[in-house]
Amino acid sequence: MGKTVVIDVAGRVTIGHDVKLRDEIHRAVAEGARNVLLDMSRVTKLDSSGIGELVAAHVTMKNKEGRLLLVGLPGKIATVLQITQMLGVLELYDDADSALATLDDD
Repeated sequence: MGKTVVIDVAGRVTIGHDVKLRDEIHRAVAEGARNVLLDMSRVTKLDSSGIGELVAAHVTMKNKEGRLLLVGLPGKIATVLQITQMLGVLELYDDADSALATLDDD
């Protein structure tokens, strides 16, 4: 199945606040999602726990032969990912249209 699920992430992706994101990604995978697109445009804070969740989600999707795509990162969130050298690991796009254009959904 080539289904792509879009998840709108808002607020804090930090220790104690990252469970909802994890649950939504696991639900999407359980429902047959091949790819997950995270709209990060409304994220206000990202800590090491949140980065860990993003990496875990990336690995989960890769193991399912799918992809995790992040779009709309606010400047300070992009800076955190740059400092932690995650920009080369995670797939980042300016907007959903450019991310979705890279997928081969059926």
